[in-house]
Amino acid sequence: MSNLILSLFPGIDLLGRGFEAEGFCVVRGPDALWGGDIRGFHPPDGRFEGVIGGPPCQDFSRARRSAPTGYGLEMLSEFTRVVTEAKPVWFLMENVPTVPTLDVHGYHIQRVDLDARECDSTQSRLRHFQYGDQRGYVIILERNAKRSDARPCCMASEGKRHGRRTWADFCELQGLPRDFTLPGMSIEARYKAVGNGVPIPMARVIARSVTAARAPVGFRVCECGCGRPVGGRRVTATVACRKRLQRQRDAAGVTVSGAVTLFECESLGESQ
Repeated sequence: MSNLILSLFPGIDLLGRGFEAEGFCVVRGPDALWGGDIRGFHPPDGRFEGVIGGPPCQDFSRARRSAPTGYGLEMLSEFTRVVTEAKPVWFLMENVPTVPTLDVHGYHIQRVDLDARECDSTQSRLRHFQYGDQRGYVIILERNAKRSDARPCCMASEGKRHGRRTWADFCELQGLPRDFTLPGMSIEARYKAVGNGVPIPMARVIARSVTAARAPVGFRVCECGCGRPVGGRRVTATVACRKRLQRQRDAAGVTVSGAVTLFECESLGESQ
């Protein structure tokens, strides 16, 4: 493989920086931050091994204070269009856990949630990834035990707050050097640009999992979205996974709220 990948909606591209640190060569597409517009962008066919990116997530966030604008769905559609035109072997989309599942013809799609604390990061931050692969490969994440000393999530809005963390501390939490600079930007714009990014330690974990992606021969992936392998009749990897799956089923109205037993999970797996 060439390891040449295309990064969409890059901003200052913390996700792409993580992939670069793991040996990928990243080409960055147009971004509104720099005056670009993805709607007029058409990639070459078959040049890129992978496509990565995080379309705007505000419309799908539980924290939003206004009705969805439709822009989020439009940008998901643009991400799908670019993948379809570029025809990479795989793609990876980053967003919030409540984002809809992409529908890209010819790709097996896997949903995975990951907390920055599981990537040896010192901040608490949950992000969602969708990995699509033409070969049907899946990614298995290298997860560490969650750090107990984690600090609050870096938010794009922190630059507007009184008592905000120092710029050096904010950058360090996102995996950037403490002396990182963004010349020409206001304080609020700098915090927003860095806060919108995927923490670089998390991006590196994801990049390594993509490098090691493989066919699910002799195992399946946990149904809860953690990306852990499971074997036999099991559909979840841990007790926490079973609880998470139950919460997902309860929220979807699939079952009456209650504890998930191993038998229930196995039965669910047999019915799928």
